Amino acid sequence: MTIAQRIKKLAYPLIMKLAGKKENTGVLVNTRDIAPLRPFHSLKATLINGQPFDFSKLHGKKVMIVNVASNCGFTGQYDELEKLYKSYGDELVILGFPANDFKEQEKGTDEEILQFCKVNFGVTFPLFQKHSVLKPNQGAVYKWLTDPLENGWNVQQPTWNFCKYIVDETGNLKAFFPSAVSPLSEELLSLVR
Repeated sequence: MTIAQRIKKLAYPLIMKLAGKKENTGVLVNTRDIAPLRPFHSLKATLINGQPFDFSKLHGKKVMIVNVASNCGFTGQYDELEKLYKSYGDELVILGFPANDFKEQEKGTDEEILQFCKVNFGVTFPLFQKHSVLKPNQGAVYKWLTDPLENGWNVQQPTWNFCKYIVDETGNLKAFFPSAVSPLSEELLSLVR
């Protein structure tokens, strides 16, 4: 971990406290339970180790998809994501998508990202190969998450690193949470219980 990364990790509680004042700003929830036009479980992506991952394996499980970065003030959320992942076991799958879309905060190679996450945060949830989460070059998963012609209702792209999307057991996109919302917040947890 670099000195800058250590400082950001130590500053994370303060960052969340300051961001918490506007915690619910930007939260979007699918209150009408609109179903996707393209099935979520038809998606595929490549894990950070190069192995293919078929989303059909996720049928019957709740899923949280997060765009992650190693050099962000919100990088401390790795600890919270891992805690959530371990506490919910097989009921909630967290999928981390490293991206360098915001101020060059994920410059590392896939191998460097994986090493950073395992050594500094003990990450065991699935991480995927680094790619863009923003248009026009976004990967297929983020195209599904941000295109209402695919997910049925949502157009919200990530606004920064560590934005969270919740998908239910049947593949419906349930909600979008911005970076300032902790993965352990009551509002978010109410959708994954």
